[in-house]
Amino acid sequence: MTASVDRSVLRSVLRRRRRLRAGLTQLLFVLVGLGLGLAVPGITRGPETPARPVVDMLLATGLGVLGGIAVIFSLLFLVVQWAATTFTPRLTLFRDAPIVWRTFAFAVGQAAFCLTATLAIGSRPEVSVAVPVIAGLLLFTMLALLRQLQLRAFAAIQLAPVLNSITERGRAILDALYPRVADPTTPPTMTPLPPLRSTVTWPKAPAVLQQIDMNLLLTTAQAANAVIVLREIPGTTLQHGTALADVHDGELPASAVLDCLVTGDERTFDQDPVLAFRLLADIALRALSPAVNDPATAVQALDSMEDLLNRSSGARTGLRHVTDRAGAVRVVIRLPGWEDFLRTGLDDVIPAAMNSPMALIRTRTLLEHLRSRGDAHSHPLLTRRLAWVEEELAGRFPQLWQETAEDPPASG
Repeated sequence: MTASVDRSVLRSVLRRRRRLRAGLTQLLFVLVGLGLGLAVPGITRGPETPARPVVDMLLATGLGVLGGIAVIFSLLFLVVQWAATTFTPRLTLFRDAPIVWRTFAFAVGQAAFCLTATLAIGSRPEVSVAVPVIAGLLLFTMLALLRQLQLRAFAAIQLAPVLNSITERGRAILDALYPRVADPTTPPTMTPLPPLRSTVTWPKAPAVLQQIDMNLLLTTAQAANAVIVLREIPGTTLQHGTALADVHDGELPASAVLDCLVTGDERTFDQDPVLAFRLLADIALRALSPAVNDPATAVQALDSMEDLLNRSSGARTGLRHVTDRAGAVRVVIRLPGWEDFLRTGLDDVIPAAMNSPMALIRTRTLLEHLRSRGDAHSHPLLTRRLAWVEEELAGRFPQLWQETAEDPPASG
């Protein structure tokens, strides 16, 4: 099954999101701090103040900021460990949050400013009041950043904010990749592909495909007058020798395709529509494990799961064609469909919920809601899973099954 889409849709979503590395950010703030520390004490215009108290303040602030850096890393270690053991080790929202590394970079830059300004003042009897004013402003800014960081850390160890954050990110990528259409039942157009010229394989050690630079890939294919059919999608682990893409029509070196891919050690939300379902399922599975035995948490995860499954109900598995400005197909990619989301989100959770009537009833309610809102295409998939849940509920908890059969309870 293939489908043609406006080139701007996938190009806007599957564009490479370049992040400034944490080390470069810290270096930038250090350089700014050094520059301010050298320049500000050299101001000769305006009112001045005795230098000795200013030097004492700068030293105290610069050394005190080092304690703030320790707080930042303490929060980072605490939250990362908490999230890995309580929710899922694949949850990296706080670790990757820009506020963490920006606060750390600001603290390092502020320490550099204070120490550099102290040395620049030297043995002067007086110094411009701009020095303590700027130092005070930097200190208040640092306190504000620490407060935001602490609030973010508190939210990252609480269930509801974590589920909301995962759901929001999942909704964003689903809305971008699967725009609503007037008639989802309209059959897609079929576009024949040119002859196959070569196949690009992954030549390196195993890695996770995190992003596809669709703009660069489209430009590369257009320059070679080729059609690139991607076999893998973001979120897939690439093994050595994995077939990545087929090149049709034109001649294209493998390196040109590999340069358009961003890989790493972990899955990210940037272009992975399945990750949100995986994380919610992981949280539910951990909550339903015998070691934790917290079915109420699983029910909350299923609440969020229902929202994502309902939002993605119109998504269809198939190939999407990306065209150039002239309307010629240049890139073809297979996007996961609603069946993939349903399998990832529920097929592991249902067996784990067998000993929890609360989780089984919530799963039954979820499937009934989806079936009442979905189209004919989704009914068989939902009906089979609903029959599975009904059978287990009736066999394990017959009294509860009879009492709730006509009036399924609300979530929670």
